[in-house]
Amino acid sequence: MEAYAVVLNRPESLSVNRVDLTPPGKSDVVVDIDFSGISTGTERLLFQGRMPPFPGMGYPLVPGYESVGRIVEGPRSGQSVFVPGASCFGEIRGLFGGSASRLVVPAAKAMPIDSTLGDRGILIALAATAQHAIAGHEPPDLIVGHGVVGRLLARLAVAAGGAPVVWETNPVRMGGAVGYAVTHPENDARRDYRCICDASGDPALLDTLIGRIAPAGEIVLAGFYAERLSFAFPMAFMREARIRIAAQWQPADLETVRIMTGDGRLSLDGLITHRAAADDADSAYRTAFGDAACLKMILDWSARA
Repeated sequence: MEAYAVVLNRPESLSVNRVDLTPPGKSDVVVDIDFSGISTGTERLLFQGRMPPFPGMGYPLVPGYESVGRIVEGPRSGQSVFVPGASCFGEIRGLFGGSASRLVVPAAKAMPIDSTLGDRGILIALAATAQHAIAGHEPPDLIVGHGVVGRLLARLAVAAGGAPVVWETNPVRMGGAVGYAVTHPENDARRDYRCICDASGDPALLDTLIGRIAPAGEIVLAGFYAERLSFAFPMAFMREARIRIAAQWQPADLETVRIMTGDGRLSLDGLITHRAAADDADSAYRTAFGDAACLKMILDWSARA
């Protein structure tokens, strides 16, 4: 069995290649992929060769953890599903292995979704990332960064009854807020935020954020940071600051956002700004990483079905 896949041969070198797939086992399904998303966090680091040591790291690799398609072989054939990656490419590493025209995955990893979501289904992963950052905690009253994760965090906070402020420094990304305010940090004098959730991935922000929390306030690190994080102790000591790291989403987070998108509490509209044919992946990746107007780029695999 074969497929076409995005292959990062080495940093800054990307191609769409025909690859062999591992034959499916008894507990596997075969999924024909319709759309896959390009992550501007971890995939950017992989593309640039800046990814810190990570399990399974190495080139060549197939990136991607935001894919939607239909099961064509195995249980639940014909069902629309979200797939958060795969490891079915033989000697080519799957990190995270979702950007391909066809995938072989354990049936349990193919999460059923409403077919009416269409290409918006690829956003399930980032919605689950945002949900994991706030699950079981009070919603943040300040969110840093108005990219896709920042917008999803804000939408989830609003759905939970909050009215967050979102910081954004790029004027291209200031618009699109519904139910919350977006402002430049220089225009915000507030210094008593109970919970600040950083979705920017900027490792130099901690001192600034610590200076903006209320006593015993919390900072949640919801981005992915390629560089060492540090902060000045005295201000954190006086604030009695708490710092929490939000790791990868869990199955419960996926299920939560699946339900919320189904019942209308969480909208995925207006977040996909760019689309490209899978054969144009090289230019699509460069646009996703270099154009501030590109919130989310998706690859369309229909020509490679």
